[in-house]
Amino acid sequence: MITPADAAYPERLRELQKNAPQQLYCIGDIGLLQYPCAAVVGSRKATAYGKWAAYQAGRILAEYGIVTVSGMAYGCDAAAHKGALDSGGKTIAVLACGADVCYPSSNQSLYKRILRDGLVISENPPGTPPLRGLFPKRNRIISGMSDLVAVAEAGVHSGSLITAGQALEQGREVMAFPGNITSASSLGCNLLIRDGAAPVTAPEDLILQLGRELRAKVPADNAVLSGEEKEVFRIIKENMPVSPDRIAEKSGLDIRRVNAVVSILEIHGLVIRSGDRILVAK
Repeated sequence: MITPADAAYPERLRELQKNAPQQLYCIGDIGLLQYPCAAVVGSRKATAYGKWAAYQAGRILAEYGIVTVSGMAYGCDAAAHKGALDSGGKTIAVLACGADVCYPSSNQSLYKRILRDGLVISENPPGTPPLRGLFPKRNRIISGMSDLVAVAEAGVHSGSLITAGQALEQGREVMAFPGNITSASSLGCNLLIRDGAAPVTAPEDLILQLGRELRAKVPADNAVLSGEEKEVFRIIKENMPVSPDRIAEKSGLDIRRVNAVVSILEIHGLVIRSGDRILVAK
């Protein structure tokens, strides 16, 4: 446990003054509290697009040495943590329950990964159950310890909008991934953009918003792919998120062959699966 009197306590949270948590219970690499941080949040009932957006946000932040902060919830939060960890980066999970309580319980494997390669924190004592009223309070910590809050996907009643509102009150930057205007899942993000949040047109926008310079891109090395693999990759790029059945229809390949080719593309780090859909990873 650390308090504002401890050197390990993050300076960004001290800035919240009376609203700062009076103690943080921590499990993992406490040194991450001193790293540059950005929050990635979004809907629990995320679509494939929302999970992709959150994963890509975590990935790009990791590539630039920025710690991804989120709440380890279903959907976008979990995808953001995984994007950071899969890219060799670090992540902090801020829980509304005790730091020793894995919530939701189905995220047990993710929780263990974060304990090993990141940090889990909570202002609540060990053993505290995930009571409903604790989640809005938790959100102020997610935004407060971050220089930027990115909303990957949010409906109009999403708790992520509470986090975004708290971020604005705290003087933090807010960005949102735009979505289809006919999609209820994207309405919250589109409203944030309408009201002044910066749109994320590419994951690299997060880095630019943080005042960092982009490194030269290294394009995907398609030369290592066969003609069949290049064709499937092209179909995925032009139609994502796309199902294996749709790829089979467009390529003329047997569905078993499609799945085999997609697995090869996954090994190369070119695509990722999100539920029953496939998306370009970079």
